[in-house]
Amino acid sequence: MDTLIFRTATLADIPDLVTLVTSAYRGDVSKRGWTTEADLLDGQRIDADALRRDIERPRSRIVIAERDGALLACAHVADDDGTGYFGMFSVRPDLQGAGVGKAMLAEAERIARAEWRLPAMRMTVIDLRDELIAFYERRGYARTGIKKPFPYGDARYGIPKRDDLRFEVLEKPLSGDTA
Repeated sequence: MDTLIFRTATLADIPDLVTLVTSAYRGDVSKRGWTTEADLLDGQRIDADALRRDIERPRSRIVIAERDGALLACAHVADDDGTGYFGMFSVRPDLQGAGVGKAMLAEAERIARAEWRLPAMRMTVIDLRDELIAFYERRGYARTGIKKPFPYGDARYGIPKRDDLRFEVLEKPLSGDTA
């Protein structure tokens, strides 16, 4: 694989980020990849206002992976009360399974560990997403058993197609991690 270039998103990247994140999770295009939530949720996955807040917030970064100037992947990494937070992880559907996501996750962990000196990384995943949870477990994340309710009625998170959605917190220690 050619070298990926990682950089921090700017406000000018917001339209392209909305398109990328939507393509990875919603609608027919997302079904080309394996991370789709199209069978669970309709509607938006992210909006410009949320991205702006994450870009402008201290110790919060939207990381972009590019190759030859083309946007391939992104993720949000932040300091959440002394622990790393990883979210909005999106890889172009036609590149899922090609190593781009593994490299993006490693870069997000590097930022939290090396730049911010955080001891662990956490994320929330819809607990019905067994294949996605297995992906994270292979990368050192563990299910914590902590469940969080899905925000039904808040269209910012999508329009649920089922009534049994909830999140589970996954966590990975970062100290001494060399990934």
